[in-house]
Amino acid sequence: MGEYLSIKVSIANRHYPLRITQEEQERVMKAAESVNKRIKEFEENYAVKDKQDLLAMCALQFASEAMGQHKKEKDGKDELEIKENIDYLTLLIDEYLEKETASSQ
Repeated sequence: MGEYLSIKVSIANRHYPLRITQEEQERVMKAAESVNKRIKEFEENYAVKDKQDLLAMCALQFASEAMGQHKKEKDGKDELEIKENIDYLTLLIDEYLEKETASSQ
């Protein structure tokens, strides 16, 4: 792991000091930008003005999206596993039929 950088991230007009690696810096800055964008959208679309409520709404939305993405990834893995099982069973059936055909001749 690389050396740590000291940076300040601004979220909802508050500054948070962080120590992160160089590799994490771009991702953390984009994440903070994304949170601030969501907060602004909530402020514009809802009558909520309390930053704590806006942050809670952001956290809920991000968590919901992450869980949905996790489910998609899991479903994709499940589909792949099912396909692999079907392929394996097909191979076993083909081998059995070849043996049966060879023994009956």
